[in-house]
Amino acid sequence: MARAAGAVLVVTGTTAPAAAVTEAPVRGGRPRRPAFRGVWVATVGNRDWPSRSGLSAAAQRAELLAHLDKAVERRLNAVVLQVRPTADALWPSPHEPWAQCLTGTQGRDPGWDPLGTAVDEAHARDLELHAWFNPYRVANHTDPTRLVAGHPARRHPEWVLPYGGKLYYDPGLPEVRRFVQDAMLDAVRRYDIDAVHWDDYFYPYPVAGQDFGDGETYARYGGGFRDKASWRRHNIDLLVSEMSARIKDLKPQVAFGISPFGVWRNRAADPKGSDTSGGIQTYDDLYADSRKWVKEGWLDHVVPQLYWHIGMPGTDYAKLLPWWDEVVRGTGVGLYLGEALYKAGDPAQPAAWQDPKELSRHLKLAAGYPGVGGHCFFAAKEVMEDRIGAMATVVADHYPTRVLPAKVPPRGESGQRASASG
Repeated sequence: MARAAGAVLVVTGTTAPAAAVTEAPVRGGRPRRPAFRGVWVATVGNRDWPSRSGLSAAAQRAELLAHLDKAVERRLNAVVLQVRPTADALWPSPHEPWAQCLTGTQGRDPGWDPLGTAVDEAHARDLELHAWFNPYRVANHTDPTRLVAGHPARRHPEWVLPYGGKLYYDPGLPEVRRFVQDAMLDAVRRYDIDAVHWDDYFYPYPVAGQDFGDGETYARYGGGFRDKASWRRHNIDLLVSEMSARIKDLKPQVAFGISPFGVWRNRAADPKGSDTSGGIQTYDDLYADSRKWVKEGWLDHVVPQLYWHIGMPGTDYAKLLPWWDEVVRGTGVGLYLGEALYKAGDPAQPAAWQDPKELSRHLKLAAGYPGVGGHCFFAAKEVMEDRIGAMATVVADHYPTRVLPAKVPPRGESGQRASASG
């Protein structure tokens, strides 16, 4: 496969053989990096794949390949596959049990290796495979006895906190931070994945009237911090910076990307914040300082979830886009925009999302910002079904040819890398 760093290859149509590729135009004497065209494939709760738990290995594999084929048909070039949905694994992990979403029973061997197959089959189709992990979510319930016997959360009940009807690992415990990194790095070590991907879940989203019960952990480890919020942000900073360094040490060619909630802070709370108001602020509510991670060069790319329409009061896509473009400027960190395809045609959504051209307008607007290197669509079920033709409109308006991916150049000692614009 032609996947060399720095090269951009274009295939006309959707299924052209590798021999048909040609180099794209150059800009400034250097080949332009390819635009990122990704799709998330969520496995938690069988959201996108497998369509239900308990399918045969052959049926699971066939559904997975159908998603990969649809990505090619839609002229995408990357698949972001959720492989650690709830402290379990879609590969034979020595650290955690087999994922419940496969067989319906956590810990039961599905009879095949989904991650290994996904990597091989994605690469055979000239798609990047980004392995998507959730660091701290343990279960979408609060009963540890429902976890498989031998689950790390049962062996170490002191690691686990209930909150909002779910179970979470306590991010303030150093042993938890090391364990979740080790569990994720096992996949990096064993498979030819193109990137490690995290989503927006760090400390849990706030639930009114409930307290995340990490007071004892704070009393033990929070000395020297002015308040619990600063300590919590420090814990997540350590998770990100340490994981970044460990990926680089293990396989420098593997990229590291995070997809944070789209609002870092509102301008009313911080002059460096975006022209937004109300709602969640990832810095204050999830203790995730996503802007800092970019400025420090801990990431290869950032994929903010800009899941709002153009003109949305309080969280306008057209105001968040230039803010993120400015954040990445001069950092060498790639910027790919998370797009809410799942809202298109949903009758519960505002009128803008009933227009199949809304997402196409997002891409047209983003094309005017040099820091934007592509888009990622949530999620695979909607890419497949495309209920009002919003994805087809994006492809017709913006993806006339298939652009093959190129791997991110290895990070230098400073953490800086070439721009991923393109």
